[in-house]
Amino acid sequence: MELRALQYFVTVAEELHFGRAARRLDIVQPAVSQQIARLERELGVRLLDRTSRRVRLTPAGERVLAAARRTLAAAARVRVVAGEPAAVLRIGVASCVTRRLDRAVGRLSHGERPAEPKLVDLPVAARLDAVRDGELDLALVRGAFTCAAVTVVRAWSEPLYAILAHGHPAAGKPAVGLHDLDPRGLRLPARENDPPLHDAILAALPVAPLRPPAGDMLNVLFEVGRDPEGWTLVPAEQLHESRSERLLPVPLEPAATVDGHVVTSLATPQACVASYVAAFAD
Repeated sequence: MELRALQYFVTVAEELHFGRAARRLDIVQPAVSQQIARLERELGVRLLDRTSRRVRLTPAGERVLAAARRTLAAAARVRVVAGEPAAVLRIGVASCVTRRLDRAVGRLSHGERPAEPKLVDLPVAARLDAVRDGELDLALVRGAFTCAAVTVVRAWSEPLYAILAHGHPAAGKPAVGLHDLDPRGLRLPARENDPPLHDAILAALPVAPLRPPAGDMLNVLFEVGRDPEGWTLVPAEQLHESRSERLLPVPLEPAATVDGHVVTSLATPQACVASYVAAFAD
């Protein structure tokens, strides 16, 4: 039984979709299907019920999923405790590539213990689960949070910017205060998209938002661009995601900031954690 087969099975079990699992693993879908079929033959049980419309775990699959996660986490601990550099350093990130990320990849690739970084795009909750289960070596998360299942270390801080429609009354100012922005125009993504960042932005606001969440950030920016009174907040390093002829980033005065964290397994040696934090620090 190969660890690769267990990793493929865990990914399919989390996605409940072979195509999405293949994209997440960065391989072709037939390879995933073959590994799952081989694992089922080796174990002598069916792990997944597949139909043309859905994939779901069998009772045996539920039991094997828990054991597979423990096995993958144990394998990750063996690798990091051995103190050997990873051939591939798996980093969980959001979809955007920032200057900080690009710089850190260079530092990790050419450091004292060079590694080959591989970026894995996952939602925040999936990132934390993947670090805990040994599927990622580290993850990046913005916003204040704690999690007993992983190691969380603050690595940097970055300012928040107001994103305004070009017709907004404050659009021509060099900076704007949060107290000067009408809370009725504020739009924020739903909390489930990124709970730590959402909570950090709420903590920076002088008053609670008056509008319900607007789905994901793409929908937020679309709505802000259509409303002359609309605005939202984004971390400085994600400003390129909000570039649009209808939108304008404006610094806050006084500044409001959000912290960035490096998240690793509890089993990751402190020396490795320190090197990851140094790579992403200012």
